[in-house]
Amino acid sequence: MHYDTIIVGGGPAGLSAAIVLGRCGRRVLLVDAGKPRNYASQGVHNFLTRDGVTPGELKRLGLRELEKYGVAYQDGRVAAAECCEGGFRVRVAGERRIHRCRTLLLATGVVDQLPEIEGLDAMYGRGVHHCPYCDAWEYRGKRLAAYGRGRKGIGLGMSLLTWSSDVVVLLNGSRVTKIERARAEGLGLRLRMENVASLQGRGVGARRRLARVRFDTGDDEPVDALFFNTGQVQRSGLASGLGCRLNDDGGVIRDRRQRTGVAGLYLAGDASKDVQFVVVAAAEGARAGVAINAELQRRDRGSG
Repeated sequence: MHYDTIIVGGGPAGLSAAIVLGRCGRRVLLVDAGKPRNYASQGVHNFLTRDGVTPGELKRLGLRELEKYGVAYQDGRVAAAECCEGGFRVRVAGERRIHRCRTLLLATGVVDQLPEIEGLDAMYGRGVHHCPYCDAWEYRGKRLAAYGRGRKGIGLGMSLLTWSSDVVVLLNGSRVTKIERARAEGLGLRLRMENVASLQGRGVGARRRLARVRFDTGDDEPVDALFFNTGQVQRSGLASGLGCRLNDDGGVIRDRRQRTGVAGLYLAGDASKDVQFVVVAAAEGARAGVAINAELQRRDRGSG
């Protein structure tokens, strides 16, 4: 199968690029493994006119829009991609056939490294979150916890003061300097040095919410929400395998037109580790779509 563009990843970045390219009359295949970073989110925020929409509903709306532009969609994981004359070869896991494309867009995103705390998985998205800008407004004025080691934990706690004056930093056995402690406490942050043992909730099923933090030693800490910053990794190894460069933070390097430096290969969305909002990912996808179409136009004219 031959395409002008194959897009790997059906999140906001991939969907947005697909709409732009579909409206350009390009032959496009969008492949998505169905494992979005925000799978646990109860609603997308900071997206004009779509505030509160669930990730699943946003994807459904996007796929419905793609139908009228003739964009092909396939459920699956891209297992391999390689450069070839005139573009790329792409293989979806479980298939023998090879898809060929003139340009390739990676919208594969990242995976958050969840803290290894008993009880966390059951409340991820319902009291446990990774992005204050996305979810802290729902807990404004309530009891918030920042989970992170040393300076990173204190930095997250300082950020949470935007939404509440009642913030505790869970340092989980890590240490901070006297200067860092004095600055944190001067801002009204409380520091808990003990190792976190588990998270306890209230309610049952989908109504279950975070209620308190338990430690190996010391009293429990009642909280309404916990935010963490324990790192991210690339969801896919395709970018590295195709020769893309990574920055010191592990993000894929791309320019202002979403080009990676590998001819014909583009990247959009969270994999660059820039501002990680749904609306920003969608904007990057649109920008990638324009850049890809411009490249195809140049090729079709024989000028590059």
